[in-house]
Amino acid sequence: MFEEFDLTGRVAIVTGGGTGIGRATALLLARRGADIAVAGRKPAPLDAVVAEIKALGRKALAVEADVRELSSAQAMVETAAAHFGRLDILVNNAGGAHGHVGIAKMDPAKWDRDIALNLNSAMYASQAAFPHLRKAKGSIVNVSSVAGMHGTQGVAAYSAAKAGVQMFTRVAAAEWGPVGVRVNAVAPGMTATENARAGWEKTGFDADSAANVFPLRRYGLPEDVAQLVAFLVSDAASYITGEAIAVAGGPVLGGMVRIDD
Repeated sequence: MFEEFDLTGRVAIVTGGGTGIGRATALLLARRGADIAVAGRKPAPLDAVVAEIKALGRKALAVEADVRELSSAQAMVETAAAHFGRLDILVNNAGGAHGHVGIAKMDPAKWDRDIALNLNSAMYASQAAFPHLRKAKGSIVNVSSVAGMHGTQGVAAYSAAKAGVQMFTRVAAAEWGPVGVRVNAVAPGMTATENARAGWEKTGFDADSAANVFPLRRYGLPEDVAQLVAFLVSDAASYITGEAIAVAGGPVLGGMVRIDD
């Protein structure tokens, strides 16, 4: 029944794989049978995730990489492909926002940094991985954000970059679909990653109350996003490409009357 979801024999790279959505994705893909190259800038969390993956009986490799740099993204891909002998899946998860500030006071250097981390990184890694994915008829999933769909005040660079990720996804899907490479995006909403929880605690943000505006009445978990990524890279999604799908607890709509049930 679940043969189409099986990833046995496939190799995946997950960027930003040491924590949060990246870690959850790497572990779920491993549970589905894939061997994983976990990439990021800090070795300690990567090594911890590699140990978890190996405990599941899968092969794993930690790759230190700064995917904001083209040469580093290229080296990451070639290291993983050489180690495992193939590459089937790329999950461009590396990203984040550097502080919250209005556009009028935006530091151009911070703007450039957010664009590089969230948008350039996806292009660099995808471009480097394409020859391998073309050979394997593989798949890319880019991790965007609902900020890229609707915008979020105070993080204009992050919002613009994530919107760019979604359009990059669409164009790459159109260009690479004829050779069998699928490209999709997931757009998480408010998600309780380690970094998010730390920020909530530091600022006193009440995530439970804030999540009450979502139809499902809760914030997301990294595992919620990982489930969609695992579906999109599997054969069960073989006719899906160029899409950006929100994982955000449902649409937040206004209205003239309150509907309780």
